[in-house]
Parts: sequence; structure tokens; C-alpha cells
Amino acid sequence: MNRSPELARLVRFYEAINPATLHEELASVYATDAHFKDPFNDVKGHGAIAHIFTHMFHQVNQPSFHVISGIQQDGEAFLTWEFRFRMKRYRTDEQCIRGATHILFDERGLVTLHRDYWDAAEELYEKLPLLGAFMRMLKRAAAR
Repeated sequence: MNRSPELARLVRFYEAINPATLHEELASVYATDAHFKDPFNDVKGHGAIAHIFTHMFHQVNQPSFHVISGIQQDGEAFLTWEFRFRMKRYRTDEQCIRGATHILFDERGLVTLHRDYWDAAEELYEKLPLLGAFMRMLKRAAAR
């Protein structure tokens, strides 16, 4: 994948994310008033975005992102990725969420919009003990 400097910096940030350097490195890739949205969050600003990642480190073990592919045109990019982790509760085997992210960069190469797209029902809820059985039953019923 041929990456611009700003996209390469963002991919490195995600693939090396860790609690010790989160706040410092987040400021090097996200604009101060960046907007971040995923299936569970809709926030603006460094503090709120950092809180999402800090929460992630508290909820799961061994979180890691791997960017599979990406395209960029001018100040806009689209990435596909895998997020691997082990739940601290419930299942302890490695889990994988596959998704995509739409990114907008400002003129300085900082992220102003980060919008994640992934299916929370299939990628997460179906893997939880009680909720998973219910979600799989709903999925089968809807397919009939």
C-alpha cells in the first residue's frame, strides 16, 4: 500500500498504540477538535478520544490493530483493519473484529474526522455468552 506521510503516521500510531505513549502520540496525529465516531462512541477532542482508547486498555487484554489496506485521495482516506484482543471476562481466546475507517485530514496532515464502520452484532455481541446465543437466534430467524 502506497501511503502518504500523514496516512503512514496514522497507521503507525494504530499499529503501535499503547497506554504509555497514548496522549503524546494522539496529539501528533489528531487535530485538537477531531471528531471520532464508532458504533459505541461519538466524541470530539483529544481528551474524549484518549478516553476511548484508555477504556479499551482497561476492558481487553493484548489489544492490537493491523491495517490491511488503505486508499487515499487528497485529504481523505479509507482503511480496512483487524482489531485483535482477548477479553478480560467471558472468553479468553483471541477475538478479531474486522472493520473499516473513513478519515479526513486537515491541511497540516492531522485527522479531523475518524469514522469507524464495523458490525457490533456479528463481530462482538455474538461472541458474548448469553447475549451471543440470543443474537445468533435472531440472525437465524431473520434469515428465514
